[in-house]
Amino acid sequence: MRLPVIKSLVEFIEKNDEDYVIETTEVLEHMSQAKGIKDEEIEVIGELISNMFGAIEVSKEIKAGKSQKDALNDFMKRVMGSIDP
Repeated sequence: MRLPVIKSLVEFIEKNDEDYVIETTEVLEHMSQAKGIKDEEIEVIGELISNMFGAIEVSKEIKAGKSQKDALNDFMKRVMGSIDP
């Protein structure tokens, strides 16, 4: 996950609506199942989807009252905590 990408998506959600991001993830998920798609392409699509779902979570925390900075930091701590052995 890339924090600058998530931050940009959070700003997009604030200006528009999270439904756009949700619908985009659905399109990307569908595309990832296309015949002939390469492993590298699937990895890129997966990374995009992960960033989008991360942005949705951060956006929800902001709507619940957290500052953007705290919401982003808390989210990244959770992600890093789930990766560490």
